[in-house]
Amino acid sequence: MRELIPAVTGVLVRRGADFATAEDAVQEALIRALATWPADPPTDPKGWLITAAWRRFLDATRAENSRHAREGRVEVEPAPDPAEDTDDSLQLYFLCAHPSLTPASAVGLTLRAVGGLTTRQIAEAYLVPEATMAQRISRDKRTVSGMRFDEPGDLTTDARTVQETDWMQIAEWYDELDRLAGNPVVRVNRAVAVGEADGPQAGLSALAQVDPSVARYAAAEAHLREQAGDLARAARLYGDAARAATNLAERDHLTRQAARLNDALRR
Repeated sequence: MRELIPAVTGVLVRRGADFATAEDAVQEALIRALATWPADPPTDPKGWLITAAWRRFLDATRAENSRHAREGRVEVEPAPDPAEDTDDSLQLYFLCAHPSLTPASAVGLTLRAVGGLTTRQIAEAYLVPEATMAQRISRDKRTVSGMRFDEPGDLTTDARTVQETDWMQIAEWYDELDRLAGNPVVRVNRAVAVGEADGPQAGLSALAQVDPSVARYAAAEAHLREQAGDLARAARLYGDAARAATNLAERDHLTRQAARLNDALRR
């Protein structure tokens, strides 16, 4: 169901729901799904969620004082099946990256709406209280609620391919961010950028200056060890990082990385 959230939310927004209300409607649909799917699984999960979320949005819209102004576009309810083939996840990402948001706000909102992370998980990544992050995300939702899908953000981010990424520039930006914030998470990320720019040994040297207890330290070291050719140690570190992960998606990714290297070592 987590994988379906961005697509279902995107469909509701494209049909006319504002961003915050669409997300609330999808959450309500997910609660219903958890209660009914184990006993009666749908043949089309995406179509089921779209229909349930859209009905929830219609109910909420009719209850608001501005119901009459929106009556024209919400009166006709779409048929539940078949589900629409279009995937609006990318358009939802465009909305989260709208230029009206600061880069930090865009990242936080993207992690919440597209990545499916909880507010608590995002707050942990930013090293701020959960209440503070909740206020930020709510503010950012209000900022983009009036935006439409034909007004995507400016995603011109310099490199057109991964191979063209200017890692030296990214490392320099992390240097500047570290001077401003002094955040240990920034230094972990900087070590990865240094490893891409100057080689894995340089990245490991930079990482050695950070407290190993910092979140995702093991994951960063695993990546750098793999780049340096130390596959056995990298596999162990990916496993350690997976066990320390605070969300399912991150844990699954790191577990797959460990399994991939262990498989390569057995060949």
